[in-house]
Amino acid sequence: MRYDRTVRLDTDFATSVGRVREALAAQGFGILTEIDVTATLKAKLDQDMEDYVILGACNPPLAHRALEADRSIGLLLPCNVVVRADGDRTAVQALDPDTMVTLTGLDALRPVAEEATRRLDAALASLAGDHGDGMHGMR
Repeated sequence: MRYDRTVRLDTDFATSVGRVREALAAQGFGILTEIDVTATLKAKLDQDMEDYVILGACNPPLAHRALEADRSIGLLLPCNVVVRADGDRTAVQALDPDTMVTLTGLDALRPVAEEATRRLDAALASLAGDHGDGMHGMR
């Protein structure tokens, strides 16, 4: 089962992170958390890896609807969006919101997942349309 929605951009990592933040904000997502995986692994384990950040994106109305349907859904919130160096390009990956429905089996979450998918896809498409070659793994 694929659990990601991915685009690859021809922009550098730092530019891509800024553009991802803007694209998510345009679709009503705020960034609640940011994990600089590269810096963390270097500081804690003295391990080097490519630029890699995890953004915890949240659309409050959608999160509220999901929590009303299933209090345990907080285990899958916020929606993680990964921005990572991928050779000479930058990959942007979002957790597929359908994962909520698939993992829980709750049909009550389907409309929330569908709207979240529409918004995330719009954000990713705006990135791909402006600075990339299209979406991969998107439905």
